[in-house]
Amino acid sequence: MKSKKFSLIGFLKEDNVASVVCVMPFIIGFLAFLIVPMLLSLYYSFTNYHMIRPTYEWIGLDNYRNMFNDPRFWSSIRATFYFTFTSVPLRLLFALIVALLLLKSSKLVGIYRAMYYLPSILGGSLAVVILWGRIFHQDGILNALLGLVGLNRHFAWLGDSRTTIWTLILLAVWQFGSSMLIFLSALKQIPDSLYEASSIDGASRPRRFFKITLPLLTPTIFFNLVMQTISGFLAFTQAFVITQGGPRDTTRFYVLHMYQTIFQNQRPGEGAAQAWVMLLIIGAITAILFKTKRFWVYDGGF
Repeated sequence: MKSKKFSLIGFLKEDNVASVVCVMPFIIGFLAFLIVPMLLSLYYSFTNYHMIRPTYEWIGLDNYRNMFNDPRFWSSIRATFYFTFTSVPLRLLFALIVALLLLKSSKLVGIYRAMYYLPSILGGSLAVVILWGRIFHQDGILNALLGLVGLNRHFAWLGDSRTTIWTLILLAVWQFGSSMLIFLSALKQIPDSLYEASSIDGASRPRRFFKITLPLLTPTIFFNLVMQTISGFLAFTQAFVITQGGPRDTTRFYVLHMYQTIFQNQRPGEGAAQAWVMLLIIGAITAILFKTKRFWVYDGGF
């Protein structure tokens, strides 16, 4: 039996024209706003490109050498890794705890869910980030509350390298609403019959959580872990608005460093090289997470 060869003209002559027309806006947008800019940035990373005086002098790997020889590049790597691997577990932990609390039926549960999700909507806005910075300012509300209980009311939370990054970590943890809703949806999919059977067998609540709830939640935990880790590596607004990377580069996140390289130092070619290195880092971290998946993620279904 002869195999039927694919013909683009024949494909378009059939009843697939409507499908192609519907998909074309996405394809055009995907190519114009993602693939083409990515390829251009890859080219610029090998050139001495300047935005004001558009020049495309090919310099090979010089941008990558300059990047790796810059001490601020490595400090941004350290700050980003510390921020991501601290804030993401705390955010997922709080999201899971709140999801378990909101699992119980109540007349006000819808309001509670909206209230807990609200920080995820507002947290990325400049107004909230500025307000968060004012809370931890030396004359902010936090020091005022500490003064009421007789503690140090003039501590520089944003000026001390030991505490500054933690103000940004707390802001990231506060934005746990999206992960909480995903956890809540997954918790509702767990059959009640499993809990009823375990209760008959005399299993305690902690045992039911660790033997039933947690294993069946591992696919959702894995999904949230991957998405939030990628989001953590791309953190920018908090550090840009509140700390500008200080003090002593402790909050100079990678994307902030890339932004300053491009727009303040006027080195777009090196900034493009930094973007591709970040892509490789995120890809490597994601690949490692997927490699570990088979050791702790339960894919057996219900």
